[in-house]
Amino acid sequence: MRLSSLADYAVVMMSATARHCGGTRTNAAGLAEETGIPLPTVQKLVSKLSAAGLLRSVRGAGGGFKLARPAAAVTLADIIEAVEGPIAMTSCVESGRHDCSMEGTCRVQPHWPVVNKAVRGALAEVSLNVLAEMQ
Repeated sequence: MRLSSLADYAVVMMSATARHCGGTRTNAAGLAEETGIPLPTVQKLVSKLSAAGLLRSVRGAGGGFKLARPAAAVTLADIIEAVEGPIAMTSCVESGRHDCSMEGTCRVQPHWPVVNKAVRGALAEVSLNVLAEMQ
């Protein structure tokens, strides 16, 4: 299992944004410079993370963005799901998916939700404030 580069960048970007908490807002250009993430990617991620309710944008002079809630209330699972969608180890874990040729005969399928819940739970245990302190 490997996160996409976009999800990885989102974690780096959110960690950097968390370090600005309590201070001035940050903007996409400043965050791109601080993290080394290309500006178009930062802009794309700001849009996704804002839509997910993790960032709040302020337009105009002195504008920029900041965390929409305290860093302690944002988890690694929240950030990954904002970019990747729901965490699902296999397609049969996703509700409504019926695209597996082994559906109905697979003896492992009933166990995937347990595995999926464990992985998501582990990611949900890591808060953004911990990630921001580690860097």
